[in-house]
Amino acid sequence: MNTHVPDPVRPGRLNRRAFLLATTAMTALAPALAAESKRRVVVWAEGTAPEDKVYPQDVNTAIADGLKGLAGWEIVIAGLRDPDQGLSPERLAGTDVLMWWGHKLHGEVKDDLVQRIVRRVKEEGMGFIALHSAHFAKPYRALMGTRCSWREYKADGTSARVIVKLPDHPIARGVKDFELPKIERYGEPFAVPTPEAVVLDGVYTKPNGEKEPGRMGLCWTVGKGRVFYFTPGHETYDDFFRADVRQVLRNAVEWACAAGNSLP
Repeated sequence: MNTHVPDPVRPGRLNRRAFLLATTAMTALAPALAAESKRRVVVWAEGTAPEDKVYPQDVNTAIADGLKGLAGWEIVIAGLRDPDQGLSPERLAGTDVLMWWGHKLHGEVKDDLVQRIVRRVKEEGMGFIALHSAHFAKPYRALMGTRCSWREYKADGTSARVIVKLPDHPIARGVKDFELPKIERYGEPFAVPTPEAVVLDGVYTKPNGEKEPGRMGLCWTVGKGRVFYFTPGHETYDDFFRADVRQVLRNAVEWACAAGNSLP
């Protein structure tokens, strides 16, 4: 009686059936693997921008739109009124950079969420970017350990020139000095720890023509994470639609994600 013995599989090679099974499995897993390989930036806002003015879909939507040019990033929009205030433990654990815009509702952010954000930055290297009035945001103040107040706040028709102070810094890549026709003026001093880098400086021009200096883009390393504060971004001005501002923020996301490295 003839007995058929299958051909042995040569070392280092798959037979046809095994090869097809492996190929099918990898094809099925490809979307999940691609999603897992993407870095995630969450753009958070409290939802107080006037709907009938510059940001009808809130500032976080405009910011997120400006980040679309980032390759290899998942961009997520979140807000104070979302479940878990937009940052569930699972979402926060998978976030590489958190961008935060707040103004009037800082006190409504839950303390346990603040603690989780601080832990993600200090212990796990998540990047944190605070925008404009987020200098008073609870997570930012917890990370800085100071009052984070400015001397004064004026929305009086002041304009500003943003000056690239450190052109070789990653946040300044592709950015030249630029003008903002209107800005809410924040008067120095700024009650924060001495920054490791002031990438962007600025000069305010008041309605009476008087000029006043003011820092616009400041960097720190806090524990294992990187923190960037950007002064422009008032909810009644179109800063987040401007090409120069969008370039700064794209650069800042990439820089803030590089946790554990020393500042350039």
